[in-house]
Amino acid sequence: MPDPISLKGKVAIVTGATRGIGRTIATTLYWHGASVIISGRDEEALAALCGELQGGAGECHSVLGDIAQTETADRLAKAAFTQFRRLDILVNNAGMLSEGMIGMIKVEAIDQTLAVNLRSTLLLTQAAVRLMRRNGGGAIVNLSSIMGRFGNPGLMAYSAAKAGIIGASTAAAKELAPAGIRVNVVAPGVIDSDMTRTMTAAVREDKLASIGMNRIGEPQEVANVVLFLVSDMSSYVTGQVIGVDGGMIA
Repeated sequence: MPDPISLKGKVAIVTGATRGIGRTIATTLYWHGASVIISGRDEEALAALCGELQGGAGECHSVLGDIAQTETADRLAKAAFTQFRRLDILVNNAGMLSEGMIGMIKVEAIDQTLAVNLRSTLLLTQAAVRLMRRNGGGAIVNLSSIMGRFGNPGLMAYSAAKAGIIGASTAAAKELAPAGIRVNVVAPGVIDSDMTRTMTAAVREDKLASIGMNRIGEPQEVANVVLFLVSDMSSYVTGQVIGVDGGMIA
């Protein structure tokens, strides 16, 4: 019986892949057989990750650029076509956190937050779908956040962008289902990252108190859900929003 979690022969694009959740997702997909095309703005980090991803069934290629720009999305899709003539998986992970209380948020911060978190998802989804249609289907996973579902003080722009990802994804899932392209959302809660490691003890304790499992999540726990959603294990799953938050009360 074929392994339904194997990604051997499949090609995946993962954005924001140089650190944290994105890096773990790219690594997880690679070691389950996929060829990965990773993107980010740190050339050395991209090269280092591709250097580590050796010995698997697939390949690793990288595209340097700002994912909020149309040309970067086009270059990622072109890399998939040039190298493999196909694209099976897209993980829109790249994002940024912008904090600011209402009345104090600069227009530039709003524009950048929406561009990096939401506009990039729309641009790359459009570019990727053209390739996915050629080979009869595919799987798209978009990274939102618990803040996109429930919001939080000081995160109006960020929550709006992450909520927009959910709306865009559910609409895309309905439109693309006839083409065999599945679109789902993963909404992490508090995950161990550069940001959470800088929390003060008081803030950390406050966050832990809101999490039912009483611990911060690991990037691998998010990557495992993404792996499920891009594999044949979830072949009849589309248009869903899956929280990876340990029972967090937002």
